[in-house]
Amino acid sequence: MDGETVSAMDNNQNQSQVLNIYPLSNYYFGSKDAVPLKDEPEADRVLRMKSNYAAYGLRTSVQAVILVELFKHPHILLLQVRNSIYKLPGGRLRLGESDIDGLKRKLNSKLSVKEDGFGSDWEVGECLGMLWRPDFETLLYPYLPPNVKRPKECIKLFLVNLPETQRFIAPRNLKLLAVPLCQIHENKKTYGPIISGVPQLLSRFSINVMEF
Repeated sequence: MDGETVSAMDNNQNQSQVLNIYPLSNYYFGSKDAVPLKDEPEADRVLRMKSNYAAYGLRTSVQAVILVELFKHPHILLLQVRNSIYKLPGGRLRLGESDIDGLKRKLNSKLSVKEDGFGSDWEVGECLGMLWRPDFETLLYPYLPPNVKRPKECIKLFLVNLPETQRFIAPRNLKLLAVPLCQIHENKKTYGPIISGVPQLLSRFSINVMEF
């Protein structure tokens, strides 16, 4: 590697946004009452989406990208459903609800103890990317195709920055896992197209592990 290449790499690194992450051991993980899970055939899911679209229009979903450190490597927090399906924490927005308010509500529902209607004070950062569903099938695009005038769903991924310590309380029928980024990178077969694409979305960040 010549000097010019090294210099270019150093300049790119200096221009990267710094993302601080904390050790997994800093956080407490507990459980709470189970939540209802949808278990429907694909045909029923499509019918439900068509009905909701007819009533409310474009469906907007928000999902959280939350990182921690383990074994000196960044890990992402994922929810595992029925030991086979992996999801980023989040979900569908209510009608008229903002992206940030909706994501905080979903994070409180999935990952917090809710007392008197209040949950954790989540720090929702920038939107890392958007995915579009042109029709009611499962195919997603990282852009809105120019010939699609009425997309059926928009999925937005937001970076959520964790404090030095926090409590995570997940429903007992959902497993909250810390999975290394190197394991999910382009692994669509196991994690699906959204999660497997997260490492590329994070490539512009300089990840800094906070040591204690």
